Amino acid sequence: MKQDIKSWADKYESLTNGDETIGAMAKYYTCSFMFDMGECKVIIEMHDGKVKHINTDPGPLDAYDFALRASAATWREFAQPMPRPMFHGIWAASFREDLKIEGNHLVLMKNLRNFTVQFELLRRSGVPV
Repeated sequence: MKQDIKSWADKYESLTNGDETIGAMAKYYTCSFMFDMGECKVIIEMHDGKVKHINTDPGPLDAYDFALRASAATWREFAQPMPRPMFHGIWAASFREDLKIEGNHLVLMKNLRNFTVQFELLRRSGVPV
């Protein structure tokens, strides 16, 4: 079931900011990233382990450090409580499915553990596509 993007953003922000793992180890988790879901795009800005802002209608010149781009079908599979093989993480999907990881890979790698925990919250929040 497709969610309204604003309600999805509120839910995802709440899950992120309330996550005990992120809260315990993400003091320096500061970056911005885009989820390009084909039908919609969002830019999530993190500051010291908390969501600073979720831009649900980014323009072409809105900045971010890195982006994950995939079809809506791939994002829907990521958001399953138990995703199929090759949709269980960003690396598997980038090797075998249509996920592209673009931008500043150094920023992604510096924040990988926190980003991975946050990415897996999609299994609880769903996606707006």
